[in-house]
Amino acid sequence: MFLIVGYVIILASSLGTYALHGNLLALWVPTEYVAIVGLTIGYFVGGNDIKIIKATVAAIPGVLKGTKYDKAYYVDTLAMLFEILAKVRKEGLMSIEGDIENPEASPIFSKYPNLLHDHHVIEFTTDYLRMMVGGNLNTVEIESLMDVELETHHHEAAEPGHVIAKLAGAVPAFGIVVAVMGVVNVMGSVGSPPAVLGKMIGGALVGTFLGILISYGFVEPMGNLLEQKAKEGGKVYQMIKMVLLASMSGYAPQVAIEFGRKTLDSHVRPGFIELEDELKARRGK
Repeated sequence: MFLIVGYVIILASSLGTYALHGNLLALWVPTEYVAIVGLTIGYFVGGNDIKIIKATVAAIPGVLKGTKYDKAYYVDTLAMLFEILAKVRKEGLMSIEGDIENPEASPIFSKYPNLLHDHHVIEFTTDYLRMMVGGNLNTVEIESLMDVELETHHHEAAEPGHVIAKLAGAVPAFGIVVAVMGVVNVMGSVGSPPAVLGKMIGGALVGTFLGILISYGFVEPMGNLLEQKAKEGGKVYQMIKMVLLASMSGYAPQVAIEFGRKTLDSHVRPGFIELEDELKARRGK
């Protein structure tokens, strides 16, 4: 939503101020728009393999949506982990075998449909719970394995943002290419009247204008948002990691989820009493 607002402000600031003293029709040079868009698409397709192209195209619509990683999401995740660990502490590790093998049918996981739809989070959680059920865990080795998995996940999640950032850096150069082609065209018409040459030179400069505006006004903000969303999406895995490692180290469920709560950013982190009251309320249901 804010991306659209930003785009509107950028257009109003650039085209709006230009319209006060110039003719907007002078900026309408369709062939230059087509050339810059074509060069940009060609760079994107030629510089990335099909996996990255698909991931980037799939990620772009997400920048127009609000985040799902709000305080309620993290409270749900902590509450789910607390219920699982409390069951383990009360009934033993084998008691959760059915829950982790079929989360959709689990009495615990099914309470949290929003989390069930996040397959990566559920898979990450159940994989390490399955290791806990298997027993004989070395916490240091499990933490190392978690770190490797999270590094891989974060790298994949960050790729679309990196691709768009590189694209933003290339677009101004494409604007220069288009402008140079326009200047070459002008050089072939040096015998034309000054008014005609002036219009042709102005049209050539539109290429430079478009390249810079599209790059820094449209493409780069999108790349920044993709990078921010990728970073934001990794926080829940860090939280789960800390909770499970604390549990593996022998801490009680109440203490283990506190390890996870402390990893959260301040604007989405529930307070200690707030989380405790929420857990009590859910146990009473």
